[in-house]
Amino acid sequence: MARAALNLGVREVAEAAGVSTNTITRLERGDELLPRTVADIRAALEVAGVIFLSDGQSIDGGPGVRLAKR
Repeated sequence: MARAALNLGVREVAEAAGVSTNTITRLERGDELLPRTVADIRAALEVAGVIFLSDGQSIDGGPGVRLAKR
């Protein structure tokens, strides 16, 4: 959802996070990744302008994402 909101391709996110495109695909498929890998991807998306919402912060009360104000 975060990648789509930013209109970024798998390659762009992978490059920004320093991981392979396969790793991004695995994350989006729901595969388990190393915590450090997830943190690197999250950091890259946050730098690009995504804010991750934890449980209770989104409209429906679950986790989610939104774009940062620019």
